[in-house]
Amino acid sequence: MTRSGSASELRRTLGVGDAVVIGLGSMIGAGIFAALGPAARAAGSGLLLGLAVAAVVAYCNATSSARLAALYPASGGTYVYGRERLGVFWGYLAGWSFVVGKTASCAAMALTVGAYVWPGQAHAVAVAAVVALTAVNYGGIQKSAWLTRVIVAVVLAVLASVVVVCLGSGASEAARLDIGASEGAGGVLQAAGLLFFAFAGYARIATLGEEVRDPARTIPRAIPLALGIALVVYVCVAVAVLSVLGADGLGDAVAPLADAVRAAGVPWLVPVVRVGAAVAALGSLLALILGVSRTTLAMARDRYLPGALSAVHPRFQVPHRAELAVGAVVAVLAATVDVRGAIGFSSFGVLAYYAVANASAWTLSPAPAARLLPALGLVGCVVLAFSLPGVSVVVGAGVLAVGVVAYGVRRWTDARRGTDARRGA
Repeated sequence: MTRSGSASELRRTLGVGDAVVIGLGSMIGAGIFAALGPAARAAGSGLLLGLAVAAVVAYCNATSSARLAALYPASGGTYVYGRERLGVFWGYLAGWSFVVGKTASCAAMALTVGAYVWPGQAHAVAVAAVVALTAVNYGGIQKSAWLTRVIVAVVLAVLASVVVVCLGSGASEAARLDIGASEGAGGVLQAAGLLFFAFAGYARIATLGEEVRDPARTIPRAIPLALGIALVVYVCVAVAVLSVLGADGLGDAVAPLADAVRAAGVPWLVPVVRVGAAVAALGSLLALILGVSRTTLAMARDRYLPGALSAVHPRFQVPHRAELAVGAVVAVLAATVDVRGAIGFSSFGVLAYYAVANASAWTLSPAPAARLLPALGLVGCVVLAFSLPGVSVVVGAGVLAVGVVAYGVRRWTDARRGTDARRGA
């Protein structure tokens, strides 16, 4: 079911550097400014162990995604891989998890931008951010890649400042990094599940597979490179902030990085950190809209979403209707509801998405050595998914159940139409 040489295909313009930047723009986003607090509450100083566990699972997922993306360089990511390797249902389930969960994440990131830029008008700023970034994406993938480069540079500069200030201050104490004071295996796993969400952006490289030059070479290089850079950044930031605030202070912090630089005796850096968080949220939102629109395109091609969404703009070579539809839905959500505290199911959905990716990669080779990482990734995804807070598990499972019902209704309707057509004949 792969496609080639069609006018409805997207244009291949992204090289290794572009793909790495888009992956970093997804991973080094608002999560690093907010995820450390909940992880510290779950695991104490064991959040560093949680970060290591999340990184191992992310590496397994990245390796599986890279192998599959090189073989199936089409828009849609794991939706395509699951469909081709495991069957239509599993591909659909992965696509459903991604589109529904990440649409809520888009609205959350937009509201995060609003909360940092103008707290009193967060909803209005959120809608403006969605409209602006949808316009950028509509103009072509190269414009999106250029803006992402700027965002990544700004965020990395802010994070580097936080690390230098914290580790260079008298408030930093190595004793606060004692991982032996963790909250046990359950807390570490829950922290890993929460921190894993911050790593999930490398999937954006795979979902953009149809827009990458020489995908068999580019994607397997870009995904682990982006993941490795993000891991180094996360470790440096986590160590710096934990050494200043300690596990208890970090767990109680509403804005951990801002609180850390204030505790380090550099209060003038707090506004800079807030700007960095807003820019990081913009980067996450930009990459999320890109990923959701490409998965929407792939599912529309197979008629699991309205077929009109599969159109590709003749000039800009982007799925313009899918981008506009995603932008409109996210703008409505951002204008009407506050989903920042109600998207725990997104982590559950992301882990389900990667479980399908690992199961798909398992089928690529019967060799035990080739199956080791997919097996480890699959088990890791399942364990982390069910280690999340209970509400996240229940809501996430409910979202998947709704998707299964929708799939069953679609299949039943198709079967009925086939029966009616045969009767008419």
